Amino acid sequence: MSRTPREKAPLTLLLPPSETKRPGGDGPALDLSALAFPALRPVRERLVTALTALATDALAGDPAPALKALGLSAGQRDQLELDAVLATAPTSPALFRYTGVLYDAFDPSGLTPAQRKRAADRVVVASALFGAVRGGDPIPAYRFSAGSRLPGFGTLTALWKPVLGPALAELPGLVVDLRSGAYAALAPVRGAVTVRVLYVAPDGSRSVVSHFNKHAKGLLARALATTTANVESPDDVVRVAAKAGLPAERHGTHGVDVLLHEPPAGTPAALKRARSSAS
Repeated sequence: MSRTPREKAPLTLLLPPSETKRPGGDGPALDLSALAFPALRPVRERLVTALTALATDALAGDPAPALKALGLSAGQRDQLELDAVLATAPTSPALFRYTGVLYDAFDPSGLTPAQRKRAADRVVVASALFGAVRGGDPIPAYRFSAGSRLPGFGTLTALWKPVLGPALAELPGLVVDLRSGAYAALAPVRGAVTVRVLYVAPDGSRSVVSHFNKHAKGLLARALATTTANVESPDDVVRVAAKAGLPAERHGTHGVDVLLHEPPAGTPAALKRARSSAS
């Protein structure tokens, strides 16, 4: 079916979650039936139930096994308190729940109402606990990463891939996959556009960026999430990136390279200093 001139091509941005979460929220308690991708609900229910029980038992007794299962240190015991109240804690939209370098660069609070709506529709955040959620889905703060190992469960990849893979495969239009390796492994998306961030040295040599990778991807995600242009191909991604001040080019069939000759605009001073000290 062809689109009318006013209709935009579907676009999905797959983002990684963050270990850090913004606390609180003004939404109602978690309702798994309110989340996108309803086929994921059975696995979500199993994980939420098991994680809540693990954290509750740990807070009432010895926290060491739970801390080990979640990859936490003794000083992070407070994170168990988040997981113990998953079912009753307030929620907020996923795009506003996650924090960290990528989400600081995305800056959802700085979007206009129209931009927020586009972002909520286009952004899908990978989650070890929920599989994947839309940017507007209401979720509580929690601590559970791709490396977590709940007692009685196998690897999260084995748990999620059979259901998450088909769910993501049904996403319409272009998919731009900005997930980190651990989350991309939960359910690879065939044909998705992948993005590398490269530093171009004065002599023209290129190297994979570490210090600015998340920041640059956050800026790119913001540009793609809010653009009013149609984004239907890797070439369109390159054009949107360039318009946002991120020079980019194609690589391979489905790849895009963002090329940094200097820290991108808005990069925190601490990251700029890190780049300088590494060069």
